[in-house]
Amino acid sequence: MHRPLIPGDFAGAAPEVASALIGATLLVDGVGGVIVEAEAYDAEEPASHSYPGPTPRNRAMFGLPGHAYVYRSYGIHWCLNFVCREAGHGAAVLIRAVQPTHGLALMRQRRGLPEDHADDRLLCAGPGRVGQALGITLAHYGLPLDAPPFTVLAALAGVPVVSGPRIGISKAVTLPWRFGLAGSPYLSRRFAPASRA
Repeated sequence: MHRPLIPGDFAGAAPEVASALIGATLLVDGVGGVIVEAEAYDAEEPASHSYPGPTPRNRAMFGLPGHAYVYRSYGIHWCLNFVCREAGHGAAVLIRAVQPTHGLALMRQRRGLPEDHADDRLLCAGPGRVGQALGITLAHYGLPLDAPPFTVLAALAGVPVVSGPRIGISKAVTLPWRFGLAGSPYLSRRFAPASRA
């Protein structure tokens, strides 16, 4: 049985939290699905928003674990992150892809897709699509993940997780901090063979 995640579940290192989130259920106002891809970011590596230290934009990353850090990518899409580690450290997990299971009609509407759109594999494949489909905005910034509008339920044991380099960054590119559900057709990008975490 899936149990709700609590702040303590996010207190570990970002790669550990990201791996554990694969197979977890994420709902925002009842809309969402199963997390199938996530990336870890930490203040000690230069690809992270927290690397330069606290700023007005990234202050949530330095807050308590188990809260939302939201930022706008390329001035277009809102991206959802889960803050982890202890307060003051600056770490988070970017939700990169979700297998949609709840509220698909609303997701299609938000993504500008027809109601009878049959292939939902790309509905939440990529952090910008996740944000759009789940209705993420700046209003979610800093909110606790264990209270409405969020519902985050733990993954069941034995979920097959793969890992590899993160996507779309130019620094710390060799860190294998992108995690995904092995064989999932809902990933934003496939993982290289033999990349099991």
